[in-house]
Amino acid sequence: MGMTITEKILAAHAGLERVEPGDLINAKVDIALGNDITAPISINQFRKIGAKKVFDKSRVILVPDHFVPNKDIKSAMQAKMLRDFAKEQELTYFFDAGEMGVEHALLPEKGLVLPGDLVIGADSHTCTYGGLGAFATGMGSTDLAATMITGETWLKVPEAMKFIYKGELNPWVEGKDLILYAIGDIGVDGALYKSMEFTGPVIEKLGIAGRLTIANMAIEAGAKNGIIAPDDITEAYVSERAVREYSFLTSDEDANYAEMKEYDVSNIEPQVAFPHRPENTKGISEVGEITIDQVVVGSCTNGRIEDIRSAAAVIKGKKVAQGVRLIVIPATPYAYRTALTEGLFDIFLDAGAIISPPTCGPCLGGHMGILAEGERAVATTNRNFVGRMGHPESEVYLANPAVAAASAVLGKIGGPDEVLK
Repeated sequence: MGMTITEKILAAHAGLERVEPGDLINAKVDIALGNDITAPISINQFRKIGAKKVFDKSRVILVPDHFVPNKDIKSAMQAKMLRDFAKEQELTYFFDAGEMGVEHALLPEKGLVLPGDLVIGADSHTCTYGGLGAFATGMGSTDLAATMITGETWLKVPEAMKFIYKGELNPWVEGKDLILYAIGDIGVDGALYKSMEFTGPVIEKLGIAGRLTIANMAIEAGAKNGIIAPDDITEAYVSERAVREYSFLTSDEDANYAEMKEYDVSNIEPQVAFPHRPENTKGISEVGEITIDQVVVGSCTNGRIEDIRSAAAVIKGKKVAQGVRLIVIPATPYAYRTALTEGLFDIFLDAGAIISPPTCGPCLGGHMGILAEGERAVATTNRNFVGRMGHPESEVYLANPAVAAASAVLGKIGGPDEVLK
């Protein structure tokens, strides 16, 4: 019996010839990642244990991205903890101020997470890096502290689910729609502690931005990781960025899967996930009349330059509807600068939008767009739980950047075709 790509990566990092689902392994990690919410707890544990040095100053990465620019004294103190620790440990990669971006968009751009890697982060959306062919998963802050010291972690090898996408994509259907459709099919616990492997002709044609979006939301189905086998598109992306060597692995033809799902994407239209779960999906034609107060384009899910371009293509020459706030948040300095030089900011500003510096901000109810009681938002983020973006009686609807932009113009949830007709 062959192995899946996830099993091969885990076996290689555990120093084993093969692993099987259910095996408990101790594995070496390539990258250990923390942010301004989770890393302070890890740093406290690091000191409590009495550790003096991280296992490798080039493999522990800290990114204060959730509450920055700092929104209050508490968040400023948390960021300072990271800053002081990074200086003390002489970390090679600490991203602050003008270098800071949303961690899961920033690290791929910088070539710091690579195909074949084993990456852990004290953030649930660490699974994003599976879009490059890495095994990446979120862990608790105490686990991160242990890994910062030892360079190792323990894992239970997950069972695998295979998702095969075939057919031709409809207009305005993006990676976000493919993963929302799958989550709507299997539910938020449909892949509980499993590896979600995304394959098929549609995935093979998809750009890196779309692949990262799909892997990013694997956790919303309860998965341990999401992963896409690297290929020529991956090579073109990482070859000009990689700071070290990497390896391309693929699943064997006779690898074992607990379940397989096959989708004809010609049946998939832009998706909208209704409150308060990502599984509550509907096609854009089924949404009905839902007025909105705010639109957010950004986050580790959809804040890359490709996402900003998609939103700009819909809103160009249009105006944001009266009473609607459109907040555009490029996820990284690169996305910000590129959007500026390409004139995309002019498009958004002419439409009446607000441009934010890179930050997680409103995605987790942090700042830069908190919702009041009774308000509704369309967001390109990854979660729409109760109170996720502010007041517990507010509502968040998840959609791709094109749908988000169209909704800002319409003043209600709607598709790009309604705006561009």
